Amino acid sequence: MARIIDYAAARAVLDTVFATADGLFGTGPLPPVPDSITQAIDPLMNSATQAYREVLVGCCLARIVDPLVDVRLPYVNQGENAYNGRTLDETVVNPFLQSAEIPASRGPFLSVFRRSVAFVPETRAGLRDKLAFDAMLAFIDTLASADPDLARAALTHLLTGLLHLRDASNVALVHVQRLSQDQFESLLTDLLKVQSGGRMPVILAIAMFQTIKQAFGLDWQIEWQGINVADRASDTGGDITIQSDGATVLSVEVTERLIDRARVEATFNTKILTHHLTDYLFLYGDTPPEPVARELAKRYFGQGHEMNFLSVRAWLLHSLVTIGSRFRPDFMVRILTLLKERDIPTSLKRAWNDKVRAVLEG
Repeated sequence: MARIIDYAAARAVLDTVFATADGLFGTGPLPPVPDSITQAIDPLMNSATQAYREVLVGCCLARIVDPLVDVRLPYVNQGENAYNGRTLDETVVNPFLQSAEIPASRGPFLSVFRRSVAFVPETRAGLRDKLAFDAMLAFIDTLASADPDLARAALTHLLTGLLHLRDASNVALVHVQRLSQDQFESLLTDLLKVQSGGRMPVILAIAMFQTIKQAFGLDWQIEWQGINVADRASDTGGDITIQSDGATVLSVEVTERLIDRARVEATFNTKILTHHLTDYLFLYGDTPPEPVARELAKRYFGQGHEMNFLSVRAWLLHSLVTIGSRFRPDFMVRILTLLKERDIPTSLKRAWNDKVRAVLEG
């Protein structure tokens, strides 16, 4: 049987260590820790994968409140020294980070990994940010044999890094009142080239759907999920869901990955059929869908299910013309509102500022 974590005790530890880290932030030396801890901090804080940082907060807490826990095993079916990492995150870690206004994922951190994952080198395959994952493993390797005092010191270093992230996330975003259609085309083209882990195209798409709703007085309810939240984990049919009178009128998946036959088939079976969707839209990046993917979509059309494909760049530009000059400034305001969210990395906010300035100076 897996170890049972005392979640109230874990929260008390987190409150105490955070108060210590906050007091030392920018003023005093941090407690000594092995190089494996200090060298891991920078790649972890620079990573677009927030889950790695959140994982480590939970690992530290588990090690502190129960030294018999194996921090590499965050699922209860992994043995007698495993623990329930997801419940620890949902009960303690994520609510704390949100309340402290520290950038954090909106969904369970384990959604980034495959089910029943162990924090071991074999997990590295298939992960996007391998450098940060390696840093996470180095941190965990030290933590796995740490006594409670060293675990507290490691958590202090980690929370201090998160405080730096919070401080850096307060980036003043550049506002612009008016752009020409040509300037919009240049700006959107540059923004869609930003390495954002898929965040930027989703932000732009949400802002456009919100603007279309306002421009044409539609009774849409527009919902979306966090970028790092798996569709199945959040029980949704896509990245963006548009409803009217309680019924889904459009499900949208914004993707930078190749859309091939296997992906269309999987989307149909796991999303369209499961959620009884009749209109599904792929907004893709630079790579158009494979011809066999389009052919399969035509077959599903014959079964009463619409599955369409559009370039996100082309759709945004055409929509800008459709909404007209009156509502184009609203589109910009909505982008800024989304970029101000706490879970948006500082790198994206700085990229926005750089691209807007480049367009204005061009």
